[in-house]
Amino acid sequence: MIRTILFDLDGTLVDSYLPITESLNEVRSAFGLPSKSEAEVRREVGRGLEALIGDNVGADRVEEGVRIFRDCYRRIFREGTRLLPGVASTIETLAGRGYAMGVTSNKPAYFTREILIALGLASTFGAIYGPEMVTHPKPHPEMIHGALAELRSHPDESAYVGDMLIDVETARRAGLPVYVIASGGQSREELEKARPDLLLSRFEELLEVFPALDPAQRSSSPGSS
Repeated sequence: MIRTILFDLDGTLVDSYLPITESLNEVRSAFGLPSKSEAEVRREVGRGLEALIGDNVGADRVEEGVRIFRDCYRRIFREGTRLLPGVASTIETLAGRGYAMGVTSNKPAYFTREILIALGLASTFGAIYGPEMVTHPKPHPEMIHGALAELRSHPDESAYVGDMLIDVETARRAGLPVYVIASGGQSREELEKARPDLLLSRFEELLEVFPALDPAQRSSSPGSS
């Protein structure tokens, strides 16, 4: 019985590709490189900021590139990030059904928390984890294990929801079933090849996967009311 649901952030709950693209292009410009389109950047995110910067300007420029990126991103991330369709109502319904929920993302937890506060969802999630809180980022399962421990839950009663191949790998390594929504930077065909437990077209379809928990289940569900 699933009682706890963990979510990825970018491409799953929110669309933050515009501020990510603008910040990355600020870095590329600083090193004399041409800008990239949002479509190009969508396919590059997911493995963490250091990996994104290294892929774009070289490993020897990561430290300076990260500094430039964060300076730009801090100025624009709140205004440039929006909830994806169906997320607000679905998350509210799942909370009402008694599920404990958390977010694990390769985006720093500070930014994740500030985004969720700005979008009115922060109080719904009992655990928010980012790469600075663990030794290894996704796809290592450490972030999932940390979030589940904070929620006093276990892999055999938890599920993961994401939008990219890295989310499938992360969930598999953590021993969780994984439900993927084709709303991020990878095609439905690419996601199908990874064989998630379920591939969805819309976020609202999660309501067909996770029914209401009965009172006895809710009472033992960590973080539920």
